[in-house]
Amino acid sequence: MSWFKRIAPKLLSTEPKKNIPAGIWIKCPECGETLYSKDLDKNLKVCLNCSYHFRLTAEERIASLVDDGTWTELFSGILPKDPLQFTDSKKYKDRLKAATTKTKLEEAITCGEGRMMGQRVAMSVFNFRFMGGSMGSVVGEKITRTIEYALAEKLPVIIVSSSGGARMQEGALSLMQMAKTSAALYQLAQAKLPYVSLMTDPTTGGVSASFAMLGDINIAEKGALIGFAGPRVIQQTIGQQLPAGFQRAEFLLEHGAVDLVLDRRELKGQIANLLGIMLPRG
Repeated sequence: MSWFKRIAPKLLSTEPKKNIPAGIWIKCPECGETLYSKDLDKNLKVCLNCSYHFRLTAEERIASLVDDGTWTELFSGILPKDPLQFTDSKKYKDRLKAATTKTKLEEAITCGEGRMMGQRVAMSVFNFRFMGGSMGSVVGEKITRTIEYALAEKLPVIIVSSSGGARMQEGALSLMQMAKTSAALYQLAQAKLPYVSLMTDPTTGGVSASFAMLGDINIAEKGALIGFAGPRVIQQTIGQQLPAGFQRAEFLLEHGAVDLVLDRRELKGQIANLLGIMLPRG
């Protein structure tokens, strides 16, 4: 009974138990492995057991791709309006206010300039936390300005997409951004400056139907959902069972819709190598 005497005081103790702070341990939704959050962060939020890719914030994405201390944000202070005075279950202006309060962001995209392995690049990075990364008029404007900035500075462009598509609360104004950004990319192509499109989970709707698929190189992050309409909508529309892995990055690569599928830990080096090949000499 000696073992019982040792543990009995602990079992009968009335002292409050020390709770483990939230977020210390994270369960992988793919394999169920319990991961120490600091180890996961060091691994760019890729599961150490099965390589499942957790979603990144725009800030985390920029840190993973851009050389330390080289990022300069551009075009901040451009804020969305509510020209249609749109209301569904909530007013659009209230949704914007709630998203800004929750995320501390102005919009669903962050744009700027930085260096990737020493090479200057202009970059636009979506943040899915802000209204599902939806593309409204401000998102389209900031992407277009980034491309125009790259034209003026003779820089390559990288767009990192993570979006549910066009923002329904802005109606046709959001759909116009598809043509607007595509036209700017045409000018970039005419100037023979590279555009690398990086599609992450998820890249859908009007974003996938415009600039996300117009890259000189279209790269998909491992396991990313990429498509126009969602699998459930497509299945209900055509009345057929979809194949396994439909609209996932690997499926798209197999069917020629993207050029590369890469592990997140390989992205910076691989994109830098590609830019070295595509950039004009001299």
